Amino acid sequence: MNSWIIQSHGTPDGLTLVDGPEPQPSPGQVLIRLRAVSLNFRDLLTLNLARPGNLPPPLVPCSDGAGEIVSVGEGVTRWKAGDRVLGTFFQNWTVGGMRREVMRSALGGPLQGVLTELRVLSEEGIVRIPEHLSFEEAATLPCAALTAWNALTGSQPVCAGQTVLILGTGGVSLFALQFAKLHGARVLLVSRSEEKLAKARDLGADETLHSESAPDWEKWAFERTDRTGVDHVIEVGGAATLGKSMEAVRYGGRISLIGVLGGFEGCVNPWPLIAKSISLQGIYVGPRALLEAMNQALTLHKMRPVIDRVFNWHEAREAFSHLESGRHFGKIVITL
Repeated sequence: MNSWIIQSHGTPDGLTLVDGPEPQPSPGQVLIRLRAVSLNFRDLLTLNLARPGNLPPPLVPCSDGAGEIVSVGEGVTRWKAGDRVLGTFFQNWTVGGMRREVMRSALGGPLQGVLTELRVLSEEGIVRIPEHLSFEEAATLPCAALTAWNALTGSQPVCAGQTVLILGTGGVSLFALQFAKLHGARVLLVSRSEEKLAKARDLGADETLHSESAPDWEKWAFERTDRTGVDHVIEVGGAATLGKSMEAVRYGGRISLIGVLGGFEGCVNPWPLIAKSISLQGIYVGPRALLEAMNQALTLHKMRPVIDRVFNWHEAREAFSHLESGRHFGKIVITL
């Protein structure tokens, strides 16, 4: 059985293809043959050792994979060989809110990930793939799609007619665009690439702004809402952009903080949160029950993820390099 592992941190060259014994499922577990794995910015941070946490090598990276069940362990009744499934990002988060112990069950760190030919997972840590999706499409769902779905349908769901401001065109941002339009919302989207903005408009973005030529995007969003502010911001920059997002959102609006593309450190003035009664929610993926609900919506509307490029199994390093380049529009997938 072949697996890609992080032997050393810093560059894609630290990824090494190794051979190992074939795992076997214990009671309550299933053995999955992976058919496709998608990359997240988190995986790049893990490879470069640029995110918090104890992640010593050797580590199999990546949290998002889809495949088919090869065999099941003793006592497993929900699944059978041949079922098409994808793993949940947090293996022991089935329902309810985030808890401390959930954080220790993330695939791709601290748990071994899915960039491997065979992987044993708990029968409680998998869900069925929507029938209309390929393995490559399904592999994009566990992290990026569920994060966007959680942000827009959680404790304060987006409503038809509301305005959502989305930053960038990465995996989470594009899923947020698709889900916002699914709920009848108006979408404003900001990007540094004119080419990507054109593609975003094709996906349904109502208005777009090239942030390189117009860096004051918070003022633009404010003006585009009759000087009221947007209802919801999908915030992926972190401390680097949070201040602008607080200026762009309306009084009583919501900001979903889901990314740290601008780094883990920074200084943000909290006064606008207080003065405008803004709801700031941190989103770290979501539970299995929410993933299953999202998949029902995908099935109903026959929605398909946006895939930028599919790399073959032996091009894993090239896939990571492509992610690091920032040239992609949509998800990057490695097929087995």
